[in-house]
Amino acid sequence: MKPLKDINILELSTMITASFSAMMLAEQGARVTKVEPIELGDPMRFYGSNKGGISALFANCNRGKRSIRLDIKSEQGKQIIEELIPEIDIVLCNYRPGVMDKLGLGSERLRTLNPRLIFVAVSGFGTKGPDRNKPAYDQIIQTQVGFPAVQGHGTDSPKMVRTLVSDKSTAYTVCQAATAALFLRERTGEGQHIDISMMDAALFFLFPDGFMHETLLDEDAEHLAPLSDKAFDLTSTRNGNVATAAGTEAQLVGLLASVDQLHLYADERFNSPEKIRENYAEFRELVIAEFAHADTDEVMKKLNENDVPAAKYHDYHDVLNHPQYIANATIDEFEHPAMGNMRRVKSPAQFHGERLPPASHSPAHGEHTRKVLADMGKTDAEIDELIAQGVAKEQES
Repeated sequence: MKPLKDINILELSTMITASFSAMMLAEQGARVTKVEPIELGDPMRFYGSNKGGISALFANCNRGKRSIRLDIKSEQGKQIIEELIPEIDIVLCNYRPGVMDKLGLGSERLRTLNPRLIFVAVSGFGTKGPDRNKPAYDQIIQTQVGFPAVQGHGTDSPKMVRTLVSDKSTAYTVCQAATAALFLRERTGEGQHIDISMMDAALFFLFPDGFMHETLLDEDAEHLAPLSDKAFDLTSTRNGNVATAAGTEAQLVGLLASVDQLHLYADERFNSPEKIRENYAEFRELVIAEFAHADTDEVMKKLNENDVPAAKYHDYHDVLNHPQYIANATIDEFEHPAMGNMRRVKSPAQFHGERLPPASHSPAHGEHTRKVLADMGKTDAEIDELIAQGVAKEQES
C-alpha cells in the first residue's frame, strides 16, 4: 500500500513549485485534485517540448492528478471549493501573499470549515518585508539567494544553475513540511497553517556547503576557500572529461597513482592532505597536466582500480542509458493517451525495498471536471448548469 493512500490534496497553483510537490505526494498515494484557471489552465502546459497540447514539463510535474477547470473568482466557484474542503487533508497553493484571502479562500476561512485541514502557502519571498508582493521565478530566487555567486566564485563570471533548483528544492521542502504536519495531526487531531517562501527554502538548501566559509563568526576562526572552489570542476582528458572526488588520504594516493604521479606525495609541498589544501592550486595544475594526456577509459579504469570516486562525463544519452539506472529500474516508458510514448523517472523512495508503482498520467486541462463535481454529489443537470454559466468547464476535444 502506498504510504499516503486516502490522503486528499487540493492544489490551487500554477507553475512548478506546488505542482511538483503535489506530484511527489501523488506518487506516494495521495489523491490530488488540481484546480486550474478556467480558460488557459496552468501556463506550464505550454513550455518546451510538447505533444497533444501538453508540455513535457507539465507532464513531469503533474502526473497522478485530477484536473478541474473552475472559476474560483466567481461566487459559485468559491462555493465549490468550500464544499470540497471538509474532505481535504492538505491544500497547496502558491499565489502571492493575500491573494487567497481576497478570494475568500484563505487559510483561516477554509480551516473553519475543516479544523483538520493543513494549509500550505508557498510564496516567493515570504509574507513580510519589502519583496513580499514581487513576482518570483526561479532565476530571480537563484540570484537573490546566491547560486550564481557560488557557481562563479573565484572567477569573473557568476553563473546560474541551469535547472529550476529553487523551485524544486522548495517543492521538496513543501513535501517534508506537509507530511510532518500530517504526523502531528495524528497526535493532536488538529490541522495548521504552513508558510514556505522559495527564498528561505532555497537558502536553506544552499547554505550547508555553499556558505560554509560564511558560517563561523569569531575572529579566531580559520577561513578557507569554499568547497565549490575545489571540488566541482571537470578535469579534461585527451578525449573527454572526468570528475574525481578524492576526499581521503588513501584516495589522494590512488588519484596520483592513476596518473603515474605518486612522486608528488613525497614532495614537501604535497606530502599530506593539509599540505595539498594549502597548495591546492599548484597541486591541481600538476595533476591536470597529466590527465590531459590520458585516455578517458584508461584513466577511469585506473581510478576505479585504486578505489578513487570518479565518473566519466555523461551527456543526456549516457545518463538515460546508464547501467546503474537499468539495474535500479529507475526509468521506464509508458503510453500517455494524448502525448504518446513517454519516458519517466520513478519516485526515488523505496518502501520495503520496492519502488512504488508510478501514478497515472498527467491530466488534460479539465479532464476530470465532471468526475470531481459528480463525486461531490452534483447531478448531471447541476453540472451542465455550472458549465453553461461559465463556472466550470470540461476538457476540450
